[in-house]
Amino acid sequence: MVKVSLAEIEEVTRAALVAHGAEAWIAGEVARAVRVAEGYGNRICGLYYLESYCQQLTSGRVKGDVEPEVSRPRPGAVVVDARLGFAQPAFSRGLPEAVAAARECGVASLAICHAHTCTSLGFFTEQIARDGLIALGMTNASPIVAPPGGKTRVIGTNPISFAVPDGEGGIAMLFDQSTTTVALGKITMAKAAGEKIPEGWAVDADGTPTTDPEAALGGSLVSMGGYKGWGFGLMAELLAAGMTGSRAAPDIGPLKAPDGAPHDIGDYYLLIDPGLSGAFQDRFARIAEMVAQDEGARIPGAGRQPADPVEVDDHAWKQAQALAAG
Repeated sequence: MVKVSLAEIEEVTRAALVAHGAEAWIAGEVARAVRVAEGYGNRICGLYYLESYCQQLTSGRVKGDVEPEVSRPRPGAVVVDARLGFAQPAFSRGLPEAVAAARECGVASLAICHAHTCTSLGFFTEQIARDGLIALGMTNASPIVAPPGGKTRVIGTNPISFAVPDGEGGIAMLFDQSTTTVALGKITMAKAAGEKIPEGWAVDADGTPTTDPEAALGGSLVSMGGYKGWGFGLMAELLAAGMTGSRAAPDIGPLKAPDGAPHDIGDYYLLIDPGLSGAFQDRFARIAEMVAQDEGARIPGAGRQPADPVEVDDHAWKQAQALAAG
């Protein structure tokens, strides 16, 4: 492992993306997301994705030179067509309009359509919360999850994220989690490291629980909490694909494959003004007060701060530097 500053990570990531065909402002938005992921120890959504970003820019699977198109078809609905480009710049273009819509209407939706994988949903919901609004976000992905009791992959890990503002420009609560027991990236990383996975993460192609990551990748991930997690995964699927007009999970190819059709994924956010009820912050404070009574208990995401510098896998950092050099 090597210690690297977040500024270095952001700059090397930006340079790598530019070297492989991304416009500077687009590369900057994606690089900021990589920086944040690494700062919070979310390796799966950080430099881990950089090589595939660069490969897919070169192959044309993701477009690095398109301007997202923002529209507001209804007072409380903002739509951004990412035009098969990255989700981060599309969100950046649409956020101000969505915040304005939520302040005017009390509640607004932000649909990011036809985008590349957004990796970390929390990166986006955190921005909404820092603008003083409650955020609920969800997205879909290529199929890796079969229904409980089934064998056929139907949906992806389909994460959900929820963020709450603290009223002072910060974050009072934030969670970002897949609707499976574990994210797919943890299994691919275990395979690369030659490690077994815990039982309960996945089943093999026959539907039998497995601790072999290779068998898991040939089988299916397990929904968190069985049918309960499966229901949340379906909800995320239907809103992310159905409310954005993007691809449904069965039609999305493997996310990290260098070649193939664009991801064409949808991200769907609800923005809620906490001032609507006049009681939200008081009720949140009451719950937080009760949580604080037990040592070691916490509100998800409360008070989290990024590390800087961070420890990065030596191979991953050398690879990032090589990609930046072109």
